[in-house]
Amino acid sequence: MHDHHDHDEHDHTTHTHDHNHDEHTHDTEGVHGHGHVHGTVNADLYGNKAGLRAVQISTAGMLLVALIQFGIAAIGGSAGLFADALHNLGDVLTTVALWIAFIVSSRAANQRYTYGYHRGEDLAGIFIVLVIIASAVASAVESIQKLASGVAPTHLVLSMAAALVGVAGNELLAQYKISVGKRINSVPLIADGQHSRIDGLTSLAAFIGLVFAAFGLPIADPIAGIVITIVIVTVVYSTTRSVLQRLLDAVDARIVPRIIASSSSVSGVEKVCEVRARWVGHTLHIAMNIEVDPELTLVKAHAIAEEVRHRLFHDIEGASDVIIHTDPVCNDGEDYHEMMAHHVQEAQRPLVQR
Repeated sequence: MHDHHDHDEHDHTTHTHDHNHDEHTHDTEGVHGHGHVHGTVNADLYGNKAGLRAVQISTAGMLLVALIQFGIAAIGGSAGLFADALHNLGDVLTTVALWIAFIVSSRAANQRYTYGYHRGEDLAGIFIVLVIIASAVASAVESIQKLASGVAPTHLVLSMAAALVGVAGNELLAQYKISVGKRINSVPLIADGQHSRIDGLTSLAAFIGLVFAAFGLPIADPIAGIVITIVIVTVVYSTTRSVLQRLLDAVDARIVPRIIASSSSVSGVEKVCEVRARWVGHTLHIAMNIEVDPELTLVKAHAIAEEVRHRLFHDIEGASDVIIHTDPVCNDGEDYHEMMAHHVQEAQRPLVQR
């Protein structure tokens, strides 16, 4: 008995009836402390709207900061402040990339892109990593050139004020983007927030260098820039790791055990196996097998599978698609998949450990 379920078969975004299993308040990712109320949130729509709003606000804010710094750098001739303005302009480019990604990911699935366009967010993550690397290189080059030339900037007070604007503006935007990114499970938005934090540190380095320059130590400015370059390289590593893990379909190690526990709690489920989960953009796709009593009718087996899907939409944050294959439980050692065994072997498809 096999029961395949498509996502369109049961709309989980329009239910208004109440359920009582654990009040549906769960912490499923380690970063979500709020309860998930079934029937009020469409994860796809919610994520795109929140993400678009975040990148729109961030783009406007960072562009303003960059323009202020460019103007004052032109007046005072501070190479450090000019480099910081370049970093902030680079951050504007990354948020524009995210803006485009969120718009693309909102397009409906079709016969060619059957899972939709959510991977656009993950591709934007790669672009953001490349921009951060470029920022590290630019910071290193600018600092070394300043160290070699020994040219001291002018209009120090005005330049220091512009650097502090960069520190405050970038940190505020970083906190905002990281918060929204965690809330909608968007790794690229979190990565972009970390990039803003890097630019805030760069602004701080420019400020410290200008302070020391005011006290007659202009060499401190390029030295601070080199130190910040090292910090940027360490952040590049952690951000790249997060983006690549998402591209390789990695999930939190706690998700699969929670899926198994939630599914096994449904009456009539004898066994849960072949569980697979992956993030597509900021939505979680789940595929799995369940074993039920072979004497059940198709209607009853289908009802059990639907209850499992229903439970997972409540219990697993971000779940947007759950595909369930229903098998008869093997009570007498009979192999119900014998017909497919040689195909699996020929394809050399590694099976998920049961």
